[in-house]
Amino acid sequence: MLRLVVQSAKIDPPLAPLPRPCVSIDFRDVKKRTRVVEGNDPVWNETLIWHLWNRPLENDSFLQVTLQDTGSQKEESFIGLATVLLKPLWKQPSKVLFVKDLTLLNHSMKPTDCTVTLQVAHMSHRDIEKTGAEDLLGITAREAARQKLLVPGSTAHRALSSKPQHFQVRVKVFEARQLMGNNIKPVVKVSIAGQQHQTRIKMGNNPFFNEIFFQNFHEVPAKFFDETILIQTDIGFIYHSPGHTLLRKWLGLCQPNNPGSGVTGYLKVTICALGVGDQALIDQKQLYGADDTDIQIFKSAVVPINMAYLQFFIYCAEDLHLSESLENQQSVNPQLEVELIGEKLRTHMQTQTDNPIWNQILTFQIQLPCLSSYIKFRVLDCHRKDCSDEIGSASLSLNQISSTGEEIEGAYSGFLPCFGPSFLTLHGGKKAPFRIQEEGAKHQNRQKYGLCVIFLSCTMMPNFEDLIHFEVSIGHYGNKMDLNYKPLVSSTQYSPVIYDGNIYHYVPWYNIKPVVAVTSNWEDVSFRMNCLNLLHFTRDRLKANLDTLKSTRNPKDPALLCQWEKLLRELVEDCKRPLPCMTDQPKATNLDRKRWQLRSLLLQELAQKAKQAMPRDMVATAEDWLYRLNAVLPEPQMGLPDVMIWLVAKEQRVAYAQVPAHSVLFSRAGALHSGRLCGKIQTLLLQYPEGEGQKDVLPAHLRVCMWLGNVTDSKDLQLLCQGDMAVYAETYENQAKYKDQWGQQGLYRCPNFSDVMGNKTLPMTDFQPPLGWHWQDSWTVEPQRRLLLDIDINKSQVLEEVYENQGRDIRGAWGPAAIPNTDVNGQPTEARENVKCPQGWHFKKDWVVELNHAVDSKGWEYGVGIPPSGLPQVWSPVEKTYHSCRRRRWARVRFRNRGELSREQETVSFLQLGPADGEEDGWEYDAFGSKFHLHPQPRSRFRRRCWRRRLVPDKDKGVAPVFLLEGSLAMDLKHRAGKEEESKPWPWGLDRQFRDPQRQDARPPNMPFIYCTFNKPHYYQLFCYIYQARNLVSNQILTFQGPFIRVVFLNHSQCTQTLRSSAGPTWAQTLIFQHLLLYENPQDTKESPPLVVLELWQRDSWGKESLWGRSMWPPVVWLDLQDRILPPMRWHPLMKELGKEEGEILASCELILQTEKLGEKQLPILSVPWKNGAYTLPKSIQPTIKRMAIEVLATWDGDGGQGRRGWSGVSHPEKDYLGGGGRQERNEEVLILAWGLRNMKKASSPQLLVEFGEESLRTEPIRDFQTNPNFPESESVLVLIVLMPTEEAYALPLVVKVVDNWAFGQQTVMGQANIDFLQPYFCDPWAQDYVHPKLPSTFLGYLSRKFWFKSSKAEDEYEHEVDWWSKLFWATDEHKSLKYKYKDYHTLKVYDCELEAVPAFQGLQDFCQTFKLYQEQPKLDSPVVGEFKGLFRVYPFPENPDAPKPPLQFLAWPEREDFPQPCLVRVYVVRAINLQPQDYNGLCDPYVILKLGKTELGSRDMYQPNTLDPIFGTMFELTCNIPLEKDLEIQLYDFDLFSPDDKIGTTVIDLENRLLSGFGAHCGLAKSYCQSGPFRWRDQMPPSYLLERHAKRKGLPPPLFSPEEDAVFYNGKKFKLQSFEPKTPTVHGLGPKKERLALHLLHTQGLVPEHVETRTLYSDSQPGIDQGKVQMWVDIFPKKLGPPGPPVNINPRKPKRYELRCVIWKTANVDLVDDNLSREKTSDIYIKGWLYGLEKDMQKTDIHYHSLTGEANFNWRFIFTMDYLAAECVCVQSQKDYIWSLDATSMKFPARLIIQVWDNDIFSPDDFLGVLELDLSDMPLPARHAQQCSIRMMDADPKWPYFLQYKHFSLFKKKTVTGWWPCQVLDGGKWRLSGKVKMSLEILSEKEALIKPAGRGQSEPNQYPTLHPPLRPYTSFMWLRSPAQHFCSVFWKRYRFKLIAFMVVSILALLLFNFIYSAPHYLAMSWIKPQLQLYPPIKIFNIITSLNTSNASSSILPTQDPNLKPTIDHEWKLHPGPTNHLSNIFPELPAPED
Repeated sequence: MLRLVVQSAKIDPPLAPLPRPCVSIDFRDVKKRTRVVEGNDPVWNETLIWHLWNRPLENDSFLQVTLQDTGSQKEESFIGLATVLLKPLWKQPSKVLFVKDLTLLNHSMKPTDCTVTLQVAHMSHRDIEKTGAEDLLGITAREAARQKLLVPGSTAHRALSSKPQHFQVRVKVFEARQLMGNNIKPVVKVSIAGQQHQTRIKMGNNPFFNEIFFQNFHEVPAKFFDETILIQTDIGFIYHSPGHTLLRKWLGLCQPNNPGSGVTGYLKVTICALGVGDQALIDQKQLYGADDTDIQIFKSAVVPINMAYLQFFIYCAEDLHLSESLENQQSVNPQLEVELIGEKLRTHMQTQTDNPIWNQILTFQIQLPCLSSYIKFRVLDCHRKDCSDEIGSASLSLNQISSTGEEIEGAYSGFLPCFGPSFLTLHGGKKAPFRIQEEGAKHQNRQKYGLCVIFLSCTMMPNFEDLIHFEVSIGHYGNKMDLNYKPLVSSTQYSPVIYDGNIYHYVPWYNIKPVVAVTSNWEDVSFRMNCLNLLHFTRDRLKANLDTLKSTRNPKDPALLCQWEKLLRELVEDCKRPLPCMTDQPKATNLDRKRWQLRSLLLQELAQKAKQAMPRDMVATAEDWLYRLNAVLPEPQMGLPDVMIWLVAKEQRVAYAQVPAHSVLFSRAGALHSGRLCGKIQTLLLQYPEGEGQKDVLPAHLRVCMWLGNVTDSKDLQLLCQGDMAVYAETYENQAKYKDQWGQQGLYRCPNFSDVMGNKTLPMTDFQPPLGWHWQDSWTVEPQRRLLLDIDINKSQVLEEVYENQGRDIRGAWGPAAIPNTDVNGQPTEARENVKCPQGWHFKKDWVVELNHAVDSKGWEYGVGIPPSGLPQVWSPVEKTYHSCRRRRWARVRFRNRGELSREQETVSFLQLGPADGEEDGWEYDAFGSKFHLHPQPRSRFRRRCWRRRLVPDKDKGVAPVFLLEGSLAMDLKHRAGKEEESKPWPWGLDRQFRDPQRQDARPPNMPFIYCTFNKPHYYQLFCYIYQARNLVSNQILTFQGPFIRVVFLNHSQCTQTLRSSAGPTWAQTLIFQHLLLYENPQDTKESPPLVVLELWQRDSWGKESLWGRSMWPPVVWLDLQDRILPPMRWHPLMKELGKEEGEILASCELILQTEKLGEKQLPILSVPWKNGAYTLPKSIQPTIKRMAIEVLATWDGDGGQGRRGWSGVSHPEKDYLGGGGRQERNEEVLILAWGLRNMKKASSPQLLVEFGEESLRTEPIRDFQTNPNFPESESVLVLIVLMPTEEAYALPLVVKVVDNWAFGQQTVMGQANIDFLQPYFCDPWAQDYVHPKLPSTFLGYLSRKFWFKSSKAEDEYEHEVDWWSKLFWATDEHKSLKYKYKDYHTLKVYDCELEAVPAFQGLQDFCQTFKLYQEQPKLDSPVVGEFKGLFRVYPFPENPDAPKPPLQFLAWPEREDFPQPCLVRVYVVRAINLQPQDYNGLCDPYVILKLGKTELGSRDMYQPNTLDPIFGTMFELTCNIPLEKDLEIQLYDFDLFSPDDKIGTTVIDLENRLLSGFGAHCGLAKSYCQSGPFRWRDQMPPSYLLERHAKRKGLPPPLFSPEEDAVFYNGKKFKLQSFEPKTPTVHGLGPKKERLALHLLHTQGLVPEHVETRTLYSDSQPGIDQGKVQMWVDIFPKKLGPPGPPVNINPRKPKRYELRCVIWKTANVDLVDDNLSREKTSDIYIKGWLYGLEKDMQKTDIHYHSLTGEANFNWRFIFTMDYLAAECVCVQSQKDYIWSLDATSMKFPARLIIQVWDNDIFSPDDFLGVLELDLSDMPLPARHAQQCSIRMMDADPKWPYFLQYKHFSLFKKKTVTGWWPCQVLDGGKWRLSGKVKMSLEILSEKEALIKPAGRGQSEPNQYPTLHPPLRPYTSFMWLRSPAQHFCSVFWKRYRFKLIAFMVVSILALLLFNFIYSAPHYLAMSWIKPQLQLYPPIKIFNIITSLNTSNASSSILPTQDPNLKPTIDHEWKLHPGPTNHLSNIFPELPAPED
C-alpha cells in the first residue's frame, strides 16, 4: 500500500478572508482529499492510503497534489499544484519519502510562494523492521505463495467482492513508554478513516491509557482497505496480517515535523480489522505488567530526494478529427496537453489544421525516483474558448521508457527515461484510432503496408433483421467515415443473418469467403517488431508449459517432473536465441538500444536460472519467470496501431474486435520473428462497446485469417492454400412497375443504379479498372443467392397464417372487406386457397380457424376501423353494433420433406445453382427493405438485378494484386462532378425509406469486392463427450428445473438430454456432428481449429430456458485415424459475465476428417454405444465408477438394541448404467443417522429428502414436530445405491433437503444443506483395526436406578485464601498470580474460542453433526432457516447379492423415552471483552439477558456502568426440556436511561449437542475430586460412575476396582493410583482413593475439562462482525440423576484498600539551575508526589532554599490511599466523568508512584529538575548510599548480564523499604541523572493504617516515625551578615587563579628586593669581618619574644596546666553544635547514611 501523510501547507501571500483549504491527491486515477481546515497555515496531519494490490509501485509512479480553497465563492478555487515522484520508494520501498515545503505551481506552471509538506511511505509486510529481534516479520508473502502454488487447490487471500460489506476496526491503546519531554501531559489521538478518537489526558513519560476505540464500516472491500489509521499503517495492511490483527505491538513514535530526530517514544497498541465471519484474537494477558519478553518495535527510516528535469520534444500531429468534423469537413484547432504527476503543460494552439506542427519543448521538474506511473497526452480542440472537446488521448508508462536496474539481478544500473523519435496512437470512443507523432523527427521514412483479411465464418450471432457487413481499419486507413484518405476495399459485401436451427444465427458465406485489403503508410518498425515477436514466442511457450504444469492436479504425478523438464528445456532454448541487434540499426532510437540491452540481459539470466533450477516450488518459480518476462514485453514505440474489425448493422457500428498489429505482422527474418497469428486462422470473440449490447449475448464468433506486412513482401502472398481470389465490380440496376410496364419511370427519386442497400452508384459504363487491373470480360447478370436465401431454410416446420377480413355494408350485414386477406399487421397477402406449398415442404392438415385466443365461437374478433389505415387499434371477442370490421385467423403448419440432403447441403446447393427457367434476366422482385424473390410476386412493384464484372491483375508488379485496389472505380472527372452533385440534396427520396437519414455518405460506394472461392469442401465429424458438471451453486438450479448442455460448433448446435434437478448433473452422453463443412486446408484446421462452445442451460417447468455458463476450447483434430486415441476428459471452467467462474464441466471433444480411407473402415460413430435414444460415452473414456449405498437411519429401536437390518428391499441401480457393463467398480455404502430437525419455526410436518446425483430418498414426516422434533421410528433403515467415480476429484456432493408437508398434499422445500466433501466419512468395516462409531446414550434410566448422587450443599465455615478467580488467573497469567502450593491440583482451562471450535472436541458433534439449512437461493448473509442433526458413514458395499453384508456401524442407540429430557442448566457468565461501544462517550453500560425457550433471566438493573470490559461474575440457574428448548441465547444489552436499550450482541449455545456429546461437555471435568473447600466437586455423579458410563459408551467392559491395591482394571490394562500420585497429597478435602483414581483415568480419555470458553457476540445490525467476546461456561444436569453439587461462587473480587506512606528524607546531587548575586548555582528545591491515576491527590514538601550543593533536607511524609487488586496488579478508581454523569466510571491503572523534583521560583514558572517513577509491584531495590545510586537502576531493558542487573521486588510483599533512588531528566534527546532522593516507602492495609495513624507532612499525629523539622543552614540576609566573607568568596571564586598568580609574583619580587637590598651589607661584612658580637640585643629579643608568647598563651588558656606540652598535630575543639545530639533529639530516627 502507499501511505501519504499530509502534514501542513503555507499560503503566501495570505488570503483574506481566511481560506478553508483542503488538499486533493491523485494517484493512478484515484483521487482522495483531506478534510477542510481554516487558515493561511493549515495543519492536517491526515493520512491517506492507496492500496496497490496486484499493481506494485513502479519507477514512474507519481502523486499529483492540488491545494484548493473550498471557502471561495468560486467552486473549489485553485491555489496551486505539485507533483511528487515515487521513484525513491520504488527503488527503496523500506524508506520514507519526506517532502518538506514543496513549492506549488499556479495555472501557468510557474512556481508560487505556497508550499505543502508531505510524508510518503510504501508499506508492506517486507519493509517493516522489528527492533529487538534478528528476523523480519516471518516468511514473506511471496515465499508463502510459492509454498501454496504447487497445490492447485490452495488459494491466497479470498477474492474481494464488488458489493459493500460490513467491517469493523478496533484500536486499543495500552500504554506509552519513554516519551521525550519533561513534565508532559500526553494524550493519544487516533484517526480511523478520518474519524477522530482521543484518549483521556495522562501525566508522566510512561502513561497508561487502556482505552479502546471502535469504528464500523459498510464499504466495498477495496475502498475499506484504502482507509487509514493514523498510527503509521492502513487497514489493508492490518487486514492481511495474521489474524487480521497487530497484537500488542510497540510503535516507534517520531516527530512529524522533524522525522530525522529519531524515535521519541513508544506506544503499545492492538489494532484489528474484522470482516464478516472474522474472529478477533483473544488477548488473555493482563492489562499491565512486564509481559513483553520479545519486544518488537515498528519503525521506519528516511530516504533523500533527488530532483531532475524531464523534457518532451513535441513536433507535430496528423489526422486530427472530431466526429463532428468528419461529417462537416471542418478542421480543428488542436492543442496538446501533457500531464505528469498532476502537473499539466500545454503547447500553443494551432488554428484550422488537421496536421499541426508545434515544435515545442515542455519541461517538467520531477523527483527521482518518479512518483508517477503514466504520462498522459490529450489533444484538445480549442474551437471553443474552454478547449473542452477532446480529440484523442494516449498514455505512456514511465517504467516502459526507463529502468532502475532492478529487473536484472546483477550490476545492471538501468537507464533514465527516454523515448523516440516515434509515434503515439491516440484513442477516442467508438471512432477508429488516430495517430500523433511524439518526440520524433517531422517525417520518418514511410513504408507501405498491406493488410489482408479473409473472413471464414461468423456464427453465434443474435438475430439481425437487417443486412450486416464488416469493416476493417488500421488507423484511419479503411475508415469509410474519413474522406481524407483514398477509398479502399475495407468492407465486406452485405450479407443476411440466417437461423442455424437452434437459437443462434450465422452468416451464410460457405465456399465464397469475403476478403478485404487495406493499404496504409507507416514508418518502418520491422526491426522493433521482430524483437517483440521473438519475445512473445518465448513468453507464449513458457505460459503454455506453465498452464500444463498447473493442470496437473496430483503433485505426485510422474508426468509432473517430465513437464517441468520440458519447460526448462524449451525456456533455455528460447532464451539462448539472440534478439535482433539494435546497436547497429540506423533506425533504432536510444530507447530501442536500452531496452534491447535490458531484454538480452534478462534472457541470459533466465537461461542461467533455468539450467540451475531444481524441481522445487515449480509453479511459483515459473510464474516468477513469466512475470519478469511480461515486465519487459510492452513496446512503447509501437508505431503501428491495432487492427480494428467492426460489425456494422443499420449503418451503425455494433460490435468490434481489436487485434494487435504485431501479432499478424510478417517478417522476412522468419516465422519466429513474425507474428504468431500471421497468415494463420484465429478466432475472435466480438464485444459490444462499453455500456451497449445485451447481457450474456455474444455479438459474433468470428474466424479470420490475417496478414500484415510490407507490400514488397506480398508478392507470393497465399493465405489459404486452396482458395482462389476473385475481384468483382458490382452494381444493381433498378426498375419499377409503372402502368403495368417495367422501367425507370416509376422509380421517382430512387437511383437507376445503386448498391444492395439502395445507395447510388455509377452506371456500368462509368466504371474504370484501377491501376494494375483490367477487365476480364463484359458485365454479366449474377443473382446474389446469398441474399435470396429462404429465411426458413433451417427450420423443420413453419406456421403459416392468413387473416380473413370482413366489413359491414349499408344494411349492417357482414361482407368481404376491401382487402379480404391480410397478415397480422394488415398488409395484403394471397388468399389462403392460393397459397402454394413450396418445394420440399408438405402439409399434414388443411387451413383451420384459430380458436385458442380471445375470439367468439367462430373465431371472429371485432373492432372499429380508424382512418387513415382503417385498422382497429383494439380487437374484441364480443360483437357490438358500432363495430365496423372483423377478422379471423386461418393457420396451418407446413413440414419439411425428409430428403437425401441435409439442410446445410440444401443451402449450399441453392447458393451454387445457375440460372433456372424464367431466371435468365436475373431480376429480383419486391420492394426495398423486404424480402426479394427470383420469381415475381402478385403485388411486386419493384425489381432489380445485379450486374457484375470481374477484374484481373496485370502482369506481375512485385506486390500482391489485392493491394493495388486503391481508389474508386469511377473516372476522375466524373468522380469530381459526382462529388459536386452529391454535395447538393439528392433528387430522389428513396434514402428516406430504406436508409438511415443520419447516414449521408459523401462518396458513392464504387469499390470492388474481393472473394476467396473454395471449390473443394472438407467434411468432418465432431464427437463431443460430456460427462457431468460440478461446483455449481446447486441451490441456483431449482428443484423442478432441468439442466442440459448445448454444444455449439460453427453454425451447428445440439443439446444433451434434459436431466431432473441435480447439484451435480451427470449426462454421460456423446453428441455427434456429422458432415461438417470446412473449406480451408485440413492442415490449417489442425493448427487452428474452430472452438467448441459448451453452454449449460436450465429449463424450468414452463419451458423457459436460461443460460448458466459457457466454456470454450479447441477440439483435438485427427486427419489420420491410424494414431487416433480418445482424448481424455478434463475439467473446463464454466464462465459467466465478467469472467466469473460458475462451475466446471468434465468433457472432451475431437474433430475427425472424413477421408476415403475412412469410408473403407468402420466409421467412428459406430463405436459409440446407443442407449435410450442417445449416444453414451465410449467405455474407454468413462470415469471409473463405484457403487455407493446411502443408508439412512431415520429412527432407532425403542430398547436401544442393535436390531439387524434387511437388505432385501434395497433398490439397486441398473448395472449397465452409463452404457457400459463390466467396468471397474467398487460397491460402498453411505450410512446416515437422521436424528432430528431443529429451529424450523414455520414447519408443521417436515420430512428429510436426501439427494445424491440422480438418486434420492425420503424419511417419514415428523407428525408431532412441535412436541418432539426427532424423526419417528416407523422406519429403521433406508438404503440408496448410487454410482460414483472412484477418483475423489469426480465425487458429487450429498444434498440434504427438508420438505414440509401441508394440507391437500402440498409440499414446500424449507431449506437444504450440501455436503461437498465425503472423504472424512469414508471407512472400511472389514478392516482389522476399524473401530465402530458409537452413538452416545445418556443411560439415564440405568444410572437413575443404580445411583442417585447425594450432594451436600453445606458451605464451608471458614474463608479460604484462594477462590475461583485464583484459578482463572493461574490459567491466564501464571507468573503474575498469587503463589499457592496446591495450585496444580486446581487447574482451569481457558479457551480463547467457543467450546465447539476446539479441534479436539470435533465441534461437539461426535454423536450427530449439525448441518445448517439455507433457502434454495441464498444470497450474501442469507439467514439460516433451520438445522438438520444427523451423521453418516461411507463404506464398501458388496456387488454380489449373496455376499455377506457389512456389519452394523452404530451399535448403541439413544433411548426414545429419554427425550424430551428435563434438565437443570447453570450458566456462569464471567466477563466480557472488547464490547462494541453504544454510548457517545465511547463506552457502554452492559448487562446480561438469558433466553432459553420461553424462559428469560437477567435484570437491566444489574448493569456495569461505563465499561467495555465488564466483569459480571454472575450465575444463572434455569430448567428446560431438551431438545424442545435446546438453544441457549446469551444477549448483552446496553442500559439507557431514557431511550430503549441497545442490543450489543448475541451468542447461541446448542445444549443438545453438549448433553449428547461423548466428550462430557455437559459438565467440565475438574482436576481434583474435592468434597470440601473452595473447589468442591460439582457434577451429579462421582468419577467412578462417570468412568463406568464412559466405558459403556465406548463399548468396553465396566472398570474393575481393587481397593486393596488402589488399582483399577480398565480396557484390558491395570492402572495404579501410585502411578498418578507418587506422593500422598495433603490437600484439604480430597475424596477417597477410588474416586481419585477414576478421575485420573477420565483425564486421559480426552474429555472436556473444567474450563472457561470465550464466545463471540454477533449483532443483526452488522451480520458476521465481531461485537465483542464473553467468557463463560455452562453446566447441564439431567434431573433424573438427582441434584447436582453446589454452584461455583464467581462473584467478582473487590479491590482492597491500602495506604502508601512515603517519607522524603533528603536529596543529593540535584541539578542547580538558579544564579545568585555572586553567580553561584543554587536551587530552591521541593518535591511533588502522587500516585498514577490519582493526580488530584498530588502532595508537595516544603521548600529547601538556597541549596548550593544539590542537597536538601525535608523529613516530609506523603500519604496516599488506593484501592488495589493484588491478583491483577492494578489500582481501581471509580469517579464520575462529569457532574451530570449518572454513574461513575471505573478505571484500572498500575500502582505507580511518581516523584518529581522542582526548583521554586517566585516570579517565573518553577523549573523541573527531575522525575522518578516507581512501579510498586515491580520496583528496583534502592541503594544504601547515595554514591551507589545511579540511573542504571531504572533501565527498563538492561543489556548487561543477569547477575549484574538490579533486583526488583514488590512493595506489597516487602511492606517497607528505605534507600536512595535516582531522578532523571531529558536533556538533548537523552535521559541523564539529575539528582537522588532518599525515601522510606511503607504499604499498609486499611486496618493497619487505623491502628498506626500518621499525618501528612509533619502534621499530627506525627508518629511512625516522628518527623522533626530538618536542620538547614540559615541563608537569609547572608550578604549583610558577613559582607567580607561574601566579598572574599565572590572575588575568590571569580579571580582565584589571578590572585594566586599575583601572590606568587609578589613573593618572588619581595625576595628579589630583599636580596638586592641586603647583598651590599653582606658583602661588606664578609669583606671587612668585624670581631664585635652583639649578644645582649639578641638576648633581649628572645626575652621579649617569650614574654609575649606567655602572655598570649595565658590570655587564651588561663587554666592551662604549666606541665602541658603542646603537640604539633593538636586539633581545635569547637563548642559542640546541635548536630552532635541528633540521637537525643530524634530517638526514633535512624542514623543518616551518606
